[in-house]
Amino acid sequence: MKLLLTNILAAAVFVMLSCGTVDNSRKYPNMVADADPISAGTIEAQIDRFFSANLNKIVIEVIFYPRLNSVALEFRHEFITYRQFWDLLGRQQFASALELYKKDYAERNLTGKHRKTRSVYGKVKGRAEWESFQFAATHLAYPVIELGYRFKMDAPFFVTFMRSTKEEAMSGSDSSTRGESQQISMYFTRSQADELVKLFDQAFLMGLLDNRLPDTEDSFKFFDFSIFNRKDTPRPSKQVDADSYQDVGE
Repeated sequence: MKLLLTNILAAAVFVMLSCGTVDNSRKYPNMVADADPISAGTIEAQIDRFFSANLNKIVIEVIFYPRLNSVALEFRHEFITYRQFWDLLGRQQFASALELYKKDYAERNLTGKHRKTRSVYGKVKGRAEWESFQFAATHLAYPVIELGYRFKMDAPFFVTFMRSTKEEAMSGSDSSTRGESQQISMYFTRSQADELVKLFDQAFLMGLLDNRLPDTEDSFKFFDFSIFNRKDTPRPSKQVDADSYQDVGE
């Protein structure tokens, strides 16, 4: 009898695990590994300063989501925590756009006419999440992200411009009360953007998973809790980095 109960329990556990795997593969069609998010590192960038023509430098957490095969850029802006997701195609477009920008920079082809340069290197379909504090509801939207450049403080920056768009309706909520995602520009020097491209690389990201393979069946050892620890995150200097550039065309 005891052996029979043991076999039944083992079979039940197997069915539950099997169903979970099937559900995840259906739920996440782009999944490269059934694994929890893992930190890929940090980078620095600039964003617009509130009520100012100047920029603020920020530290951005770069987090890989294997089930989505996407990388989230997590940062705080005006007391809101944002996660801007880049899928494989978007990351490849970012890298290609950066190379075009560096070519234009080297050949002195940059112009100060922002309306013409905001999306000169293309557009990406993005995903954005945000919440006002740790345990608040997470909002979701799918904004367009434009790839271009802009002059700020007499210097050129490679820029991603996330447009504002309607958020997705939450389950059970009134769709007429949906808010909008905030439009956000991120300004990168060439070296800052190069660092992000390194963290965007698919081979690098898959290597993070290889280095984190669990040696036990304890699922808690498989999770990288460091992504929730912000106390030790280094604060950037207030000095905004910029690439020098003269003779800006108007």
